[in-house]
Amino acid sequence: MTDSPEEIRARIEQTRTELGGDVDALADKVTPSKIVGRQTDKVKEAVGSVKDRVFGVADDAKSSLSDHSGNASGAISDAASTAKAKAEGNPLAVGLIAFGVGLLAASLIPASTKEKEVASNIKEQAQPLVDQVTDAAKEVGEHLKEPAQDAAAAVKDAATGAVDNVKSEATSAADEVKDQAQQSKDTVQNS
Repeated sequence: MTDSPEEIRARIEQTRTELGGDVDALADKVTPSKIVGRQTDKVKEAVGSVKDRVFGVADDAKSSLSDHSGNASGAISDAASTAKAKAEGNPLAVGLIAFGVGLLAASLIPASTKEKEVASNIKEQAQPLVDQVTDAAKEVGEHLKEPAQDAAAAVKDAATGAVDNVKSEATSAADEVKDQAQQSKDTVQNS
């Protein structure tokens, strides 16, 4: 530590520069639009990752099938193994693969006359119930419309209040830092 006025001024200037950088970083961190942007980027990255994994499994299965078209049973076995290996630890991919296999199997088996007849009878018998459920759902929807709007307005008000609070806190903190820096400067200049 020296008492040289030039060194003290240099340190004050360095401290002022560091404080300015900190205030800028703080203001950048609490800006609502930046917060929304960061959260949006996180969601996009998560969705993109899941999408890439699912499509990666599908592409691997497709390429495996086309590479081994000469030996269909071997290709299916390889594709199943590849899909299984890729899907381990990824329940969404497993669900999509299972859905695809079920859809493929259902499309290969035609409905029998008896199944069509039974489905038609069930549809006719269920129609009054479907109408009742539809009417009840409409009624519930109308009853919930106003409370949902009130809840949305309350959430909006709370979010607006929180944003205002964060802004005022950030402004107050920035002003306080500036005041302290000015006081330090004045103290050094007066001494």
